[in-house]
Amino acid sequence: MAHYQPTDGIVVVTGGASGIGLALAQRFAADGARVVLADLDGARAARAAYALGEGHGGIGLDVTDEEAVARAVDRIEDELGPIGMWCSNAGVATPPGLGTDADWELAWGVHVLAHLYAARTVLPRMVERGRGHFLVTASAAGLLTELDVAAYAVSKHGAVALAEWLAIRYGGTGVTFSCLCPQGVRTPLLDGAPADSATLAAAPLLEPSQVADCVVEAIDEGRFLILPHPEVAQYSLNRVTDPDRWLGGMRKLYQRLHP
Repeated sequence: MAHYQPTDGIVVVTGGASGIGLALAQRFAADGARVVLADLDGARAARAAYALGEGHGGIGLDVTDEEAVARAVDRIEDELGPIGMWCSNAGVATPPGLGTDADWELAWGVHVLAHLYAARTVLPRMVERGRGHFLVTASAAGLLTELDVAAYAVSKHGAVALAEWLAIRYGGTGVTFSCLCPQGVRTPLLDGAPADSATLAAAPLLEPSQVADCVVEAIDEGRFLILPHPEVAQYSLNRVTDPDRWLGGMRKLYQRLHP
C-alpha cells in the first residue's frame, strides 16, 4: 500500500496556476511539500507560487513540447532536488462537436502526449531511485464520454489508457501511480459553459479543494483510480455490462439537453 509522503522530494504540478492544479499545489504545500507550479502562463504560475510562501516556485511550461519538459525536469532536479511526485494535470477545452484538426491536435497534445512526454522524462529517474508518484489527471469523460466535445472525450480516454499502461509497466518498481477522473469541477475550463452543457447537467460541481482532498486520500490508500464523484463507478459498470442500454440512456440525455 502506498502512503502519502508529500515531503519526499519536489512536487511538480502542471496546469498549476489555476483550478485543480492550483488546489493540488496548495494542499501539498500545506502538508509540507516543496512545490513547483508549471503552467503555460509562467507569470501566473510564479504569482501563485509566491502566494504559497517561501520555497515554492513557478515556471512557464508548454507540456506539449517534449524538449521543454525535459529541460524543466533537468532544471528542477539540478536546482531544487529530486522530483518525488509529478502531477500531470494540464487540461484544455476545445469547441463542441467533431471539431477541426487543430482542435484534435491540441486536445491530443495536452491530454495524451503531455503525459507521455512527462513519463519519458521523469519516470526513469523515479525508477532508478525506486520511489516516486506519477498522477495523471484525466476525467470521468475518459471512463464514460463527454456528450458535447468529441476531441475531449476521445483524448481523455487516451489519458486513462496511458495511465493504466504506466501503472502496469512500472508499478513494480517502487513508483506508484494514480489516475484522477472527476466529473464537473469549478475550474476555468468551465468558464462560459452554456446552460445546456452536459458537464453541468451530469452532477453537482465540486470545488477544486474537494478534488485535492480526494487525491491525497487515494494516494494514502494506494488506490489507482480516483473518483471524486463516486457515482461514476456505477456509471462505468453500467457502460460495460449493458452498453446498448447505456448508449440509449446517453442519447436520451443528449436529446433532453438539446431539444
